[in-house]
Amino acid sequence: MQNRSAKELREMFLQYFEEKGCKRYHSFSLIPDDPTLLFTVAGMVPFKPYFLGIKKPEVLRATTAQKCVRTNDIENVGRTARHHTFFEMLGNFSFGDYFKEEIIPWSWEFMTERIGLEPERLYATIYLDDDEAHDIWRDKVGLPEERIIRLGDEDNFWAAGPTGPCGPCSEIIYDQGPEYSCGKPDCAVGCDCDRYLEIWNLVFMQFNRDEAGNLTPLPKKNIDTGMGLERLASVVQNVPTDFETDLFLPIIEEISKIANVTYGSDPKKDLAIKVIADHIRASAFMIADGILPTNEGRGYVLRRLIRRSIRYGRLLGIERMFMASLLPVVQTAMGVEYHELEEQSSAIEQVLNTEEDRFSRTLVQGSELLDTEVKKLVSDGVKVLPGEVAFVLYDTYGFPYELTEEICDEHGFTIDKDAFETEMEAQRERARASSKQASAVMAKSAYSDIREKSGTTNFVGYTMTEIETQVVAIIVDGEERDLLNEGESGDVILADTPFYAEKGGQVGDTGSIAQERVIFDVKDTVAPVDDLTAHRGTLLKGTLTKGALVKASIDAERRKAIQRHHTATHLIHEALTRVLGKHVRQAGSIVTPTFLRFDFNHFAQLTSEQIHDVEKLVFEQILKDLPVLTEEMSIEDAKKTGARALFDEKYGDLVRVLCVEGFSTELCGGTHVKRTGEIGVIKIVREEGIGSGIRRINAIVGQTAFDIFQRMGFAVAHLVTIFGDDMENITSRVEELMDEKKVLERKNRELQVKSATTNIQDSVKPAASVNGIDFIVEKFQNISIELIRQIGDKIRQKYPTSVILLIGVGEEKRVNMTVMASDEAVAKGMNAGTLMKEITAVMGGKGGGKPALAQGGAANDEKLGEAMQKAPAIFENLMNAKG
Repeated sequence: MQNRSAKELREMFLQYFEEKGCKRYHSFSLIPDDPTLLFTVAGMVPFKPYFLGIKKPEVLRATTAQKCVRTNDIENVGRTARHHTFFEMLGNFSFGDYFKEEIIPWSWEFMTERIGLEPERLYATIYLDDDEAHDIWRDKVGLPEERIIRLGDEDNFWAAGPTGPCGPCSEIIYDQGPEYSCGKPDCAVGCDCDRYLEIWNLVFMQFNRDEAGNLTPLPKKNIDTGMGLERLASVVQNVPTDFETDLFLPIIEEISKIANVTYGSDPKKDLAIKVIADHIRASAFMIADGILPTNEGRGYVLRRLIRRSIRYGRLLGIERMFMASLLPVVQTAMGVEYHELEEQSSAIEQVLNTEEDRFSRTLVQGSELLDTEVKKLVSDGVKVLPGEVAFVLYDTYGFPYELTEEICDEHGFTIDKDAFETEMEAQRERARASSKQASAVMAKSAYSDIREKSGTTNFVGYTMTEIETQVVAIIVDGEERDLLNEGESGDVILADTPFYAEKGGQVGDTGSIAQERVIFDVKDTVAPVDDLTAHRGTLLKGTLTKGALVKASIDAERRKAIQRHHTATHLIHEALTRVLGKHVRQAGSIVTPTFLRFDFNHFAQLTSEQIHDVEKLVFEQILKDLPVLTEEMSIEDAKKTGARALFDEKYGDLVRVLCVEGFSTELCGGTHVKRTGEIGVIKIVREEGIGSGIRRINAIVGQTAFDIFQRMGFAVAHLVTIFGDDMENITSRVEELMDEKKVLERKNRELQVKSATTNIQDSVKPAASVNGIDFIVEKFQNISIELIRQIGDKIRQKYPTSVILLIGVGEEKRVNMTVMASDEAVAKGMNAGTLMKEITAVMGGKGGGKPALAQGGAANDEKLGEAMQKAPAIFENLMNAKG
């Protein structure tokens, strides 16, 4: 067997199946076009609609090297030879074409003749009663009977979900040799050890399973195979784990260099290095596909991977930021197959740096929490850190269990590991639940049936706003109907349409579908399934029937307003890139007739100068009245033009390229103006942060922007009249007034305090005293909490060892309370929080706080008198209980 690089193996696989008539597809995005999955977890995911019969495939044979992400076993990464979050799955697929007779011999030929694996080391597992596969392995391939192993449902039967397409599978197993064995006498194929390594899984989708569990043969039988490139490379390169292959080793060597450690010299450090090597690959690919760190969904997974990497970097002694410095070696290791790593390198670097900087500060907070917990345990004489605390440190602050364990060991502590594992298992279950396929969500519907029967909708809206067309179908509440009566609402499907369905951030068109004495009001246009347009609305007049010839007309003025905002979005994107840097990339957008919203990744709030520069650059392109050109071409040709892809869209082989001549080129299927001058004028009305490293711009153009400018002009003119000054001086005059206002407000507060505290030291008397601690109760009308605290400080000057209850009653009878306890009172057992809870409970209110300071209140003062009457007794009971 010849030693080959992973790049060579990937290409050999794809070329082999191209020879067998399969169309090669470039890897699809890690963001699946599937509502049931967070990530693309297998090579078959992009083709799932074909297997489920939801969509008709464009070819019958396909092959891919698909990038995948799985995170349900993240804790095992680096601890085993094969667990990864990111991996490549080599696959070939048949949609009702070739089946077992072809794929089994092909797989054998590829493994033995092309790759050169020793035939005597190969085994095949098959499903218990799959005699057909058994006979092909034995008779056509020539595999000895003793190397064909029958296994049950758990190992050799595949299903997309509880119902739907399913079938037996056959796995190709490679015997790595006795040195990889667990040593048990019964070690054989099926053992969990590393000796008998599953390399390739051939799934034969030949049945449909109903809700009762019954299996019926499918009219068309499908093939879905999957082989991990990392696993194949480890066998061909004759290394013990995937981490020693050329896919990982260069990354591992770079991490070792940064950490100044030797890989292979310390198991704990090796684990940290492997985790980082795995996670940097996953993080880079996820960011390249448009995923950004957030606190939920895909973004949460990315954030967790980045933070785990940083934590393990700290365990290696790396105190500086290091994640982004690994990107060049990741790009080199992955070869030229994944051009997105190079194209998005600036964005990936910026996101990694932002998240690493942010998390470095979080690590400090976690350290402080652990230090507080350790001190508390020391004072209580306890030597075991609660497992729940270790989990909070792990899950919230990013501390690996090992790091917490090391710190505790330094203080002579242990951790309640059982409680920690209980919390961890609960988290794993949540992760598994979130990654499971809910096949019922992705299933055939009335819309997919219509598309299958009648074909896709022909969109003519790039050039036309009104056409004569035919009603193909009517759908009400998910059911197809032959007619729609006056007053009823539903979806109308047309053969051809000028209506743009909501996609890529652009909202759907509105308008009407009409014929003589029939008017259907289109309130929205959507695409319930790919390439099928549904006109959603209400029949205002007459009866609309399936097959009727109608006139479809969009609201042309509304569309023009949308087009102005959409083209402006592209201008803003390019302007942001030029002003802020090449790392800027779209993270989401909404284009409406009245405003646009553009989300993008950037590490800091934009300055007023940067906003001015972006706005000015966009307006310059509008004044130039540049041509806005569109052209359809293949995705590969589009990439050669340098066209930027917008990541909230899915692109097929044929794409629409939008070019603002001399300024920007992007992929976009939306509708646009013909020349930039049609936009008229632009105004950025807001710039804000919406998440870690994500900024948002809201802008308006055209008539909407002009109206804003007019109102702003009138407002400024009015201010000029009021102040009797020049427009250039208005801003400074307003700032002067605001400063004066702040000074007056401060003086007013000082006067309020002075008024409220005049002679207060003489008038205030304790309501109770216990063990040398005075209890003082005072009530005030219409006074702020801030002033109440200042009054409390005045009272404390006369009664330094006291507990002070201050009550403020607002204009709407709302009661606010503050309890202030001196250090001596706290030392003698008083807890202001407990006192507050008991007093507010009398009024039906709520309150609490710390031993020295607490706040609370009630919605009204109906029972305030009762509470004030009982307060001294509550104070005395608490003090006596502690005394």
